[in-house]
Amino acid sequence: MIPKLNPEQMLAPVVAQYCASLQQAGFQGEIETSYAARLAVATDNSVYQALPQAVLLPKHQQDVELITRLATEPRFMQLKFAPRGGGTGTNGQALTEHLVVDLSRHMRTILDFDPVKRQVRVQAGVIKDQLNAYLAPFGYFFAPDLSTSNRATIGGMINTDASGQGSLVYGKTSDHVLALTTVLADGTVLKTAAQPIAEAEAKAALDTAEGHIYRQVLASCRQFRPQILAKFPRLNRFLTGYDLEHVFNPDLTEFDLGRVITGSEGSLGFVTEALLNVTPIARHKCLVNVKYNSFESALRNAPFLVAANATSVETVDSKVLNLARQDIIWHQVKTYIEDVPGQDMLGLNMVEFNDEDDAGMAEKVAHLEERLQHALDSGDSGIIGYQLTYDPKAILQIYAMRKKAVGLLGNAKGSQKPVPFTEDTAVPPENLADFIMEFRALLDSHGLSYGMFGHVDAGVLHVRPALDLCEPGQEALMRTISDQVVALTAKYGGLMWGEHGKGYRSEYGPAFFGEELFAELRKIKGVFDPLNRMNPGKICTPWQSQDLLVSVDGQKRAYFDRQIPTVVRQSFEAATSCNGNGLCFNYEENSPMCPSSKVTKDRRHSPKGRAGLMREWLRLMQKQGVDVLAQEQQLLQASSGPAALLHKVQNTVGKWRGEADFSHEVMEAMEGCLACKACAGQCPIKVDVPSFRARFIQLYHSRYLRPLKDYIVGNIERSAPVLAKAPGLVNGVVKMAPVAWLLKKVVGYVDTPLLSTPILTERVQQYRPFDLAALQALPAAEKAKLVLLVQDPFTSFYEADLVADAMALLRKLGFDPVLLPFLPNGKPQHVKGFLREFAATAQDASDFLQQVNTLGAPMIGLDASLVLVYRDEYVKALGERRGDYQVSLLQEWLVNQPLPTLQSSGVFKLLAHCTEKTALPATEKSWQQIFQQAGLSIQVVATGCCGMAGTYGHEAQNQANSRALFDLSWAAPVQQTAPDLLLVTGFSCRSQVKRYEGFKPKHPLQALLQLM
Repeated sequence: MIPKLNPEQMLAPVVAQYCASLQQAGFQGEIETSYAARLAVATDNSVYQALPQAVLLPKHQQDVELITRLATEPRFMQLKFAPRGGGTGTNGQALTEHLVVDLSRHMRTILDFDPVKRQVRVQAGVIKDQLNAYLAPFGYFFAPDLSTSNRATIGGMINTDASGQGSLVYGKTSDHVLALTTVLADGTVLKTAAQPIAEAEAKAALDTAEGHIYRQVLASCRQFRPQILAKFPRLNRFLTGYDLEHVFNPDLTEFDLGRVITGSEGSLGFVTEALLNVTPIARHKCLVNVKYNSFESALRNAPFLVAANATSVETVDSKVLNLARQDIIWHQVKTYIEDVPGQDMLGLNMVEFNDEDDAGMAEKVAHLEERLQHALDSGDSGIIGYQLTYDPKAILQIYAMRKKAVGLLGNAKGSQKPVPFTEDTAVPPENLADFIMEFRALLDSHGLSYGMFGHVDAGVLHVRPALDLCEPGQEALMRTISDQVVALTAKYGGLMWGEHGKGYRSEYGPAFFGEELFAELRKIKGVFDPLNRMNPGKICTPWQSQDLLVSVDGQKRAYFDRQIPTVVRQSFEAATSCNGNGLCFNYEENSPMCPSSKVTKDRRHSPKGRAGLMREWLRLMQKQGVDVLAQEQQLLQASSGPAALLHKVQNTVGKWRGEADFSHEVMEAMEGCLACKACAGQCPIKVDVPSFRARFIQLYHSRYLRPLKDYIVGNIERSAPVLAKAPGLVNGVVKMAPVAWLLKKVVGYVDTPLLSTPILTERVQQYRPFDLAALQALPAAEKAKLVLLVQDPFTSFYEADLVADAMALLRKLGFDPVLLPFLPNGKPQHVKGFLREFAATAQDASDFLQQVNTLGAPMIGLDASLVLVYRDEYVKALGERRGDYQVSLLQEWLVNQPLPTLQSSGVFKLLAHCTEKTALPATEKSWQQIFQQAGLSIQVVATGCCGMAGTYGHEAQNQANSRALFDLSWAAPVQQTAPDLLLVTGFSCRSQVKRYEGFKPKHPLQALLQLM
C-alpha cells in the first residue's frame, strides 16, 4: 500500500536547482515542493486541474523581485510563473503547470490609510473582508462586493477586475484602483497611476523596459480607439482582457497604464501593492425581498426594480432557494423570506436601497412598496409577495445566503453537479429575460438541469448546467454548450465573460476582439512579457509567438476523478464531492470554519486541501490495484495478527529511513485536523473531513505502527472509569514532574487533565438510581417526571461537578433526574481511526439506549461533541441497527420547559462550542430563549475555535497552533468578561480557558442553578 508518483509528478531537476538557488539568494518566504503542497493549488473553483512544479510563498515585494530576477539567469530561462491569491477563480485563471507564486499567505498587510483622502494602500494578499473589517470603524468600505469576499484577495480582484453586487453604483475593482506596484517578469518594478498624457508620452520616449511598454500601449489604444469603442459592448461590467478603452479618461487628458493590468489575470506581471479609493458606508439600508411565482417573472420584473433607483437587484431561482433551505444558512434568513401561503416561490429578487439620508431612502422604499402592492393587486406580474427589513445584520445574513449560492449548487443530489463554464454571461439588462429564456431552452434541449442566480441589474446571470464530467460524453457536451452560449451572447449584444474572467476560455478571445484588435493585445503582452513567462496561455500570447492559448478542452479534475471507481467515489463522497469553492478558506477570526486552515494559512490544512489529497490518494491506490473498500472491510471484521504486526514494523522502519510513500503527506494533513466537524456544518457541499479522515487513519495504520498516544486516547473511555477509582493517587502521579516529562517526551501528551474529586457517584447518591425494571414499573405520573442523563467520559470523570449540577437543576425544576450507567460513546476511537472498535462501541451503546428508550423519558447529554456522535457517526456506522432513540442536548430540551423568574446583576456572555453551533445552528438562540424566559440577560459572543478540540490541544505537536487559535478569537472576550458572567458550553473550551487564563468558566446550566 505505497501510492507511488509518476515521474511527471516528481520535482524536475531545474526546478529543484532554482528553489535551492532562491533560498541561497536570501528568499525569506516559503518554498513548497512536496506533492501534497502542489496538489493543494492544482485546483480552484473551476472544473480544471493543473499540477504546478512548485509553490513559492513570498513574504514581501523584495521576495517577488528576487523570484523574477533569479529567473532571468540563462539556466532558469525555461521556467514560467503564475500568481495566485485566494484561488477562487471559476475559470482556472491561477492554474498552471509551471511555478505558482502564492501571495495570499504572507502579503496580507494593510500598509496605510488616509481617511481624509479616502485612500488605503494594501499588499496584494489582503482579503477583501479583512480590508472592510479594518475600514468599518472609520465609516468606509472597499466597494466591489463579490460572493467570495471572505477569502478573495485584493490582488486576485485586481487581476480579474472583480465586481459583484451593486456594480451599477459602485463599479468594478478597476474603478477603485488609484495606483499599482507590479513586478514584471524581468524583475522590473513598475509603478502606475493616472497621469497627464504629456507625462505618459515622456515616459514612452525613454529607451527602457518601462518606455517600451508605455510606447506600445499608447500606440495601440490611440490608433485603434474607434475600433475599440465600436467593438466593446456598452455594458456596466464586462472583461476584455486588457482594458484598452479605459487607459484614457473620458476627455482623453489622462492616461493610466494600470488599467491594462487590472483584468490581465497575472499575464503581465505580479501585482504586489495597490492604492485604492474607499467609499463611505451608507448609514441607512433597506432590503426588499420580492417573491415570484416563476423565475421568468423575476427576470422580467428586474428593470422595473432597477428603475426604482435601487442600489442593487440580485436574484436567485427556486433551485438555489431549495438548496438553501437544506443548509445551515436558512436558520438565519427564513424569517425574512417567508413562504407565501398557497403559492410556490420560484424566484426571488433582493432589492437594496442605500442612502445617507433616512428620509430620502424612506421615500424611495415607499414608492417601490406602492408599485409592488399595485402589481400584487393586479396579479399580472408574477409577484406573490414581498418583505422589508432594515436590520443591517439580517441584510448581511440574506446576502450571505446569496453568496453561498455557488457552493449550494454544488450540493445538488446525484452525480451531475452544476459546474462553472457559462456562469457569467453579460447582456444588456433589457435583453436579459429573453436571453435567459433562450438560454434555458438551449439547456433543456440537452436534457440538463441547472441553477441560476446573479446580478440582474447589470445583466449578469450565473447559469450552471449540471454535468457529470467523469462521463467523457458529458465533457464533450460541455464544449458544445460553451460554443453555443458564446454565439447566443453575441446574438443578444453581450459576451461570455461578464464577471469571472477568461482563464481557460481565452481561446474565444480572438473571435471576440477580431484579428486587428487581438493583434494589439498580443503586442502589449509582448512588451510586458516577451518570453511568455507570466501565466502563459491566458488572455493572449506575445506578438509573433508560436505558443498556444489554453483551451476549454484543457485537462479537468474529472480526468483524474474518473480513474477512481464509481463505487469508491460514492463511498468517499465527503471528499470527492468538493467543488473547490473554497468557503473553508474563510479568513474571519470569529468563524468556526476550519481552525487549522486559519492558524497555518496552509491550503493543505483546509477541508478543500484534505479532500483533494484524499481524492488523489484514492486514485493512486486504484492505479496500483488496491481495493480500498475491500481492505476496509477486512480491517472492520478482524484484528491484525503477528504477521501483520511484523509487516507494520518493517514498513515503519522504512518510513524512518525515508522511503517514499504519498500516504505520509496525506497523514500529515489529516493529523493537523482538529476533528471539530465545523466543515460538515458550514461547507455548502458538506465536505466532512473527520469522516474520511478517520477512514484514512485506519487504513494508514494497517501499514504503519501507531504512536502510543493514539492507544491512550482511543482507550480513554475504558481507562477513565478504572483510574477514577483512585483519583487522588492518579492525580498525584500525573502532577509529578518526571511523569509530566515522560508523558510529553514519550507519549507526546501535555497538560494532562486531573480527575474529579470527589468522584461523580459520591456526588449523586441522593438521586433515584437507574434500574430499568423499577423505572418501567413506575406509575405514569412519576414516569412523566423522569429525565435521564446520559454520561460522557469528560464531564463524568473530569468535571463531575457539572453532572451533579445538572442533576440538581433538573430536580429544582421539578423533574426526577436519573443518571444512566456510564457506557463508552466511542468518539475518541473514531477520531483516532479505530473504526472496528468504534463500531462495536456504537452497537453496545445503541443497544443499551434503545432499551432505555422504552421508558419514553427524555435522554439528555451535556457535551455536544459526544452527543452529536449518536446522530451522525452512529448512523453512518450502524445504519438501521442504530435504533430510533434520541439523545438531546440540555438546551434542546430545556428551551421547551417552564422556568422560574431569576435575577442577576450583570449580563452573561455565552461562548459556544464550535462543533455545537455549526451542527446545531439554533443552539445559541436556544440558550438566549432559556435565559430570557428566566428573566436573565445573555449575550452571544462570536468566536471561532478555542484550540483545544478534544485531545488536539493536549498533543505536544499542536501546542503552538492550539495557543494561536485561543489567542485568535477567545483570549480577548475571556479577558474582557468577569469570570462569574462568562458561560462556556464545551468541556474542551472550558479546559482551554482554565489552561491559559487560570479559571474554569461555568456551563450555562451552572449559572441557572446558582441563581436558583
